[in-house]
Amino acid sequence: MATELTVNGRATTVDASPDTPLLWVLRDILNLHGTKFGCGIGQCGACTVHVNGAPQRSCVTPISAAANAHITTIEGLSPDHSHSLQEAWIAMDVPQCGYCQAGQIMSAAALLVKHPKPTDAQIDAAMDGNLCRCGTYVRVREAIHKAAAGVTTAKGAA
Repeated sequence: MATELTVNGRATTVDASPDTPLLWVLRDILNLHGTKFGCGIGQCGACTVHVNGAPQRSCVTPISAAANAHITTIEGLSPDHSHSLQEAWIAMDVPQCGYCQAGQIMSAAALLVKHPKPTDAQIDAAMDGNLCRCGTYVRVREAIHKAAAGVTTAKGAA
């Protein structure tokens, strides 16, 4: 069945069963591999994307629920990887294994739209449910604060 989507600003039509998870449409049909499969039940946050600006777990979002929606993946957050969160992630050495990072950044991006200068409590609430097996939660919080402050250079850059 044909479903119309707008992904990262581009209108597209995909042929997939209405109950196909958005995650698999993004990865297998549209070849956008930045969104990761983690748990498959919407609990870990690795698959987080924005649907009409709100963070959503793409592994449990059927494509039918995303029809005619505007979807942003990690690839669409910034064409040249210069989003303040991406720069802050680098500056704070957030990633270790990196697997959860796309979902973490997408959740953080939605937070900063809602709360441009978030408190620790707002960060903790927004990031609750984004699991990091490497335990970089303190650096995630610091990176979000840096991004909110408008970090522009990576660690070690002049």
